[in-house]
Amino acid sequence: MSDSESAVPVMCVHGWGGSFTTTWERSGFTALLADAGRPVIGVDLLGHGTAPKPHEPEAYADLTERVVAALPSDGTPIDAVGFSMGALTLLRTAVEHPGAFRRLVLAGIGRNVFERDDERTASIVRAVEGDVDPNDNVARLFGQYAGQSGNDAAALSAVLRQPQRIRLDETVLAGVTCPVLVVVGDRDFVHPADQLIDALPNASGTVLRNVDHFATPEAFGFVDAALEFLDAVPT
Repeated sequence: MSDSESAVPVMCVHGWGGSFTTTWERSGFTALLADAGRPVIGVDLLGHGTAPKPHEPEAYADLTERVVAALPSDGTPIDAVGFSMGALTLLRTAVEHPGAFRRLVLAGIGRNVFERDDERTASIVRAVEGDVDPNDNVARLFGQYAGQSGNDAAALSAVLRQPQRIRLDETVLAGVTCPVLVVVGDRDFVHPADQLIDALPNASGTVLRNVDHFATPEAFGFVDAALEFLDAVPT
């Protein structure tokens, strides 16, 4: 790999309820990228971290705006890693901005790209807003995430209620031609990711054994697979 290739920046985008700091810095992932000589571009999506936190769902119709704003102004392709909502946002960005990315690592997404589960979303919204069903473990965990220090539960609820500006399907995903790695745990509620991998022209997949959704960004299998795919293994 040439020096110019080794210096390609890596954008890191967190999932719902997280931030660049809590998802990527605290886990040590960004430090590993730095050890490999890779500049890091951190993004906090609207409603999260250091970004503004409006309470109106309409404000979140286009989560790609902060990703697009962080892309190099000269149009040079970069690498990017996203988890859950961050992975979906990167995928939407890749659809609408062909050539923006050299390589993509998409973690914690799979069948949810194509299957809209309004009932599950409604239960999560209720949990975020304080109405927790103790028998719904997934919704309960989302509610706990919303209550973490620095989070604004009203903003996070609005994110979940956002209107979908574009829907991802096989037709639009066929235009994402860069190499893509899809990583999902076998205990993740979005597993399997076969349909997504098949829809992307140049995609491969890694399944993490005994890993659920929320544990994915810190799983050793994810870190190893992502760094290898990005040619960013520290020396």
